[in-house]
Amino acid sequence: LCNCSSVGSAGCNRTTGQCHCLPGYTGPRCHSCAHGFFPEQGGQQCQPCGCSPAGATSDQCDHSGKCQCKVGVTDLKCDRCSEGYYRFNESTCEPCQCNNHSQTCDSSTGTCLDCQENTEGKHCELCKEGFYQSSHPAHGCQHCPCSIVASTGTCHIQPGESIPRCDKCRPGYTGLNCNQCDKGFYNSDSICVRCRCHGNVDPALSPSVCRPDSGECIGCLYHTRGFHCELCEEGYSRDSEGTNCTRKEATLGPEPTEFTTSAPNTTKATSFSTAVLNSTLSPTTLQTIFPISSSDNSTSAFADVSWTQFNIIILTVIIIVVVLLMGFVGAVYMYREYQNRKLNAPFWTIELKEDNISFSSYHDSIPNADVSGLLEDDGNEVAPNGQLTLTTPMHNYKA
Repeated sequence: LCNCSSVGSAGCNRTTGQCHCLPGYTGPRCHSCAHGFFPEQGGQQCQPCGCSPAGATSDQCDHSGKCQCKVGVTDLKCDRCSEGYYRFNESTCEPCQCNNHSQTCDSSTGTCLDCQENTEGKHCELCKEGFYQSSHPAHGCQHCPCSIVASTGTCHIQPGESIPRCDKCRPGYTGLNCNQCDKGFYNSDSICVRCRCHGNVDPALSPSVCRPDSGECIGCLYHTRGFHCELCEEGYSRDSEGTNCTRKEATLGPEPTEFTTSAPNTTKATSFSTAVLNSTLSPTTLQTIFPISSSDNSTSAFADVSWTQFNIIILTVIIIVVVLLMGFVGAVYMYREYQNRKLNAPFWTIELKEDNISFSSYHDSIPNADVSGLLEDDGNEVAPNGQLTLTTPMHNYKA
């Protein structure tokens, strides 16, 4: 008897007893799976392994049908690249090129996935925005020292340099890392703010129109002054529009003498208006005190000198008047004190009439004064009418 497998054989040789095996089966009785086949689970049939000739080391598989794969190849039939490899071809899978910043890439294109350490790009070869590639390869991508307030936040390293520089500073900032205030700006609580000089400085003459630490304006023009050039110089005032500083009207007497200077950025012509002077001062006297020149410069000098002299004269007169008044008041006070003391002083009058001596006393502050103690003689007596009687052994005196 041949005793061949009913599943794997197609009959037998009656003479030799050899079974004729079907494809995938082998053995004397065709009861085993041939090379490249594996037994079906729960059955007796043999299934082909189906290993990929490009990814498997052989066409043989184990009893579960798993093939033996090459390096970088995975899956049951070795027909897919494993993690970290891509581009499955006739030979094998190629490893991902991610510069050690990623472990995975697209299995078809090789594009790196999930780049680490602040990198990006197809092969994780670039630094993310806001980072720069350190000159030391081991340091990788470092954070840019650029504030997003003062710059775009991005930076780069120039060839031959080791310190990064910001790509673009925002308006008002300058420097290698955009950490300094540009011309025309000043630092206010670590923020660069534009200088506020009300247009009364010339950037061409003074590029730093204000101090970078405080914002105080430098070189005020057009007769202005102040921290922000917001005030007019002494002798000048705002015009009717409140924009330009014009010379104040010089007043002498009841009527003003007006001097007007041109506004900024206009012709510097100086006009002298018609002078309306006090009738008590003659033109000759005015010319003697305040000489007037026909030139523009002398007109300006006349206004400055005359106004100063006028103020000095007025101040001197006021001081003299105050001193005289104080002296007059003091003299009156002293005189009245003298008179009061003179009237209040007591005085005596003695009248000699033969054998009688008369004493009379007057005092404004003590009328009806007691004169009993004026004489200390034991014989003194005071009469009822207020007279003092002096009694001695030899004479009698009645006062």
